[in-house]
Amino acid sequence: MSGSSHGHTLAAWTGVIISFIGFCVAGVFMVMANVVGFWAGMVITVAGAVVGGIMHLMGLGQKRMGRAAVEQKTAGAA
Repeated sequence: MSGSSHGHTLAAWTGVIISFIGFCVAGVFMVMANVVGFWAGMVITVAGAVVGGIMHLMGLGQKRMGRAAVEQKTAGAA
């Protein structure tokens, strides 16, 4: 996967970091038996995906290749 630059973008890293923080927040509040805090962590987790998607749309994510480019790349690898 490192050859395809999968996940090596600012949008991917930002989305994953925000989601990870939300996951940790939800986990802490779950152990503390705090329902509101748990759901706040879940909202942060989903917000990470939304922020990553918006950043991708702003041009900070990986560029999409056309079908012909993908076929050419896979044919060259074989």
